[in-house]
Amino acid sequence: MAGRALVLGGGGVTGVAWELGVLAGLADAGVDLTCADLVIGTSAGSVVAAQLTAGIELEKLYAAQLADAGDEIAARISGTTMLKWALAFIGRRDAQRGRARLGRMALAARTLPEAQRRAVIEARLPVHEWPRRRLLITAVDAESGEFTIFDRDAGVGLVDAVGASCAVPGVWPPVTIGGRRYIDGGVRSAANVDLANGCERVVVLAPTTAGAGPIPSVATQVAQLSAKVTVVSPDKRAKQAIGRNLLDPARRAPAARAGREQAATVASAIAEVWSAGPA
Repeated sequence: MAGRALVLGGGGVTGVAWELGVLAGLADAGVDLTCADLVIGTSAGSVVAAQLTAGIELEKLYAAQLADAGDEIAARISGTTMLKWALAFIGRRDAQRGRARLGRMALAARTLPEAQRRAVIEARLPVHEWPRRRLLITAVDAESGEFTIFDRDAGVGLVDAVGASCAVPGVWPPVTIGGRRYIDGGVRSAANVDLANGCERVVVLAPTTAGAGPIPSVATQVAQLSAKVTVVSPDKRAKQAIGRNLLDPARRAPAARAGREQAATVASAIAEVWSAGPA
């Protein structure tokens, strides 16, 4: 499709906060990314994507990141879990098989109950219906490793789609949809930028950008697009504000403020892409 795409990548609760901070700061500078023709959300980015396309005022979404964390549950990705992630892909050229192996680990992991985690996702989303605008939310089938894209025509509730996209393997429970179990869309790629293929202008907000083994980096996927593209990831100050634990709700406010401040330094570059002619 022609037009403009906003790609929102994964990065935990601090990633949600940082992305909303950047979006709010860009709006301060007169750059409105909320009018994108296509919005793509992966993991943390799926939360922001669902919030933006629901028509909620950006300032309200930003203010919520500065408030008490409320129903959010603190978590941490342990060293053991990270090792299991690495082992799932080591020596594997077939990315889907690696994702399936990681999915099996997620299915066997001891986590909080699925219903309790779903309540957290519900609280994050002011609106629980799919928007009319084009929204894609990514996930991975935990058993087969198949990459899955949810949209309003998939027959899946928005809360479940976002919950699936945010189901970090080994940390949160896989989400049950139609008898299948799903895990984090970031298992396939940090931002799944390639879904913007066909758009003329693309802006990527990516709290994390690295790839590993068969998992492509954001830069690798961007290089394959025939479009005008700009990528924004946390600068030094934002990384300090986010801290080492991306899943710590206590870091939401600092991350949001850092994102808003960072926006001033990238606004002109983003505006150049967002308002440019065809690639």
